[in-house]
Amino acid sequence: MSIKISVLGAGSSVFSANLIKDICLTESLRDSDICFMDIDEKRLRAACALCSRLAGELGTPLKITGTTDRDACMRGADFIVDTILIGGYQHYQEGWDIAEKWGYRRGGSLHVMHDEAFWINFHQLRMMEGVVQDMKRFCPDAWLLMVANPVMAGTTYLRRKYPEIKMVGLCHGTSMIRFLLPMLGIDPKKVTCQIPGVNHFVWMNHFYYEGKDAFPILDKWIREHSAEHFKTCKHSSLYGPKVFDLYRRYGVLPIGDTASPGGGSWGYDYHSSREVEEKWKEDPKGWFADYLKSNEARVARIEEVALDPSKSVAELVGREKSYEPMIPLIESLACGVEHNVIVNVLNERGYVPGIPNDFAVEVPAFCGRQGVQPIATDRLPEPILARAMRDRVAPVNMELAAYDAHDLEMLVDLVMMDPWSRSREQAGGLVHEILALPFHAEMKEWYR
Repeated sequence: MSIKISVLGAGSSVFSANLIKDICLTESLRDSDICFMDIDEKRLRAACALCSRLAGELGTPLKITGTTDRDACMRGADFIVDTILIGGYQHYQEGWDIAEKWGYRRGGSLHVMHDEAFWINFHQLRMMEGVVQDMKRFCPDAWLLMVANPVMAGTTYLRRKYPEIKMVGLCHGTSMIRFLLPMLGIDPKKVTCQIPGVNHFVWMNHFYYEGKDAFPILDKWIREHSAEHFKTCKHSSLYGPKVFDLYRRYGVLPIGDTASPGGGSWGYDYHSSREVEEKWKEDPKGWFADYLKSNEARVARIEEVALDPSKSVAELVGREKSYEPMIPLIESLACGVEHNVIVNVLNERGYVPGIPNDFAVEVPAFCGRQGVQPIATDRLPEPILARAMRDRVAPVNMELAAYDAHDLEMLVDLVMMDPWSRSREQAGGLVHEILALPFHAEMKEWYR
């Protein structure tokens, strides 16, 4: 089926290559028209060339074009995949260096020492709203798939303000359960589970293997094998001591970014000092440094292959579908092929009981020609809901209130909600020093 898929921020060759691979391996989408957009011409050319070679190697006649003009990319699109990160990680690091000086550190810090930092979120929210406004002009019937962070705040903000648009937020965090199943020695194809919550805070509350409750299998593994596993797993592992201690405390298992540095290293009490972190084999600062280094290495490897036509792109990215949700969702909506996809949507019908109805939740959805139909999930334990409200919902609501009102004091209030804030002088000092950076001149004017 011929449809136009527009990818914004496509200069990220790693992401774009996986997206193209998934399209090539999806029979019903092989006639698609793919348009890449990025403001970095060099990276854009490399991504287009690399992905065109990949499509050729996989025997798929995809039409892949590139442009630096966002309007041209979006015009007539059926699907917009927004992956844009304004300024890249350089400007995160600038702010993180300042925050460390003010006494902030990784571990439970969502809006400061994390990749949903308030100073980057401002630019991201501005960008996201601009994309929606462009959609209303150039492709009002298109679906917006919001992959760029902050997924939770962005989905909440856009769906509240623009209820008429068709959009979902997407994250691959729940797919991280695939790393647990081999540890337990069970076949992933025979597993079903439920993992509701809000983005970067999702918990497995139902777990079945061959139709039977699989939590006893997990409990047996913990009793018999976890101690040995903890000796060899890396610091801040997806399935390290902290994760299983949270399961012991609450009876539901944190999945994906919920307790990892990728999700802000929730919760704070496991990170209150380096000594406490060592007890739980946690090192979020080291993890993030390794993540950025390995990401740079992947990009360098991709660029190396892009410059050498004799090298196989398919060998580099693999010949099997990724675990990303974008292409299954597009196939459902465009071709009527039914899939269950994890989506971020407003909790309008109480899909996650206990979370406000006007706030974005992450839930499974039945997707097909009828659209996206979120599935109601069972209530999470009350302590988890209380933590979600305090650590996820309340700060995002504060951030969006500050953003809407252009209110600098509310922005400081947001930073005061961070677990590492000890005084208003500390929080205000951080905010003012961030706003003084040249890159944030627009933000400084916005909050003036």
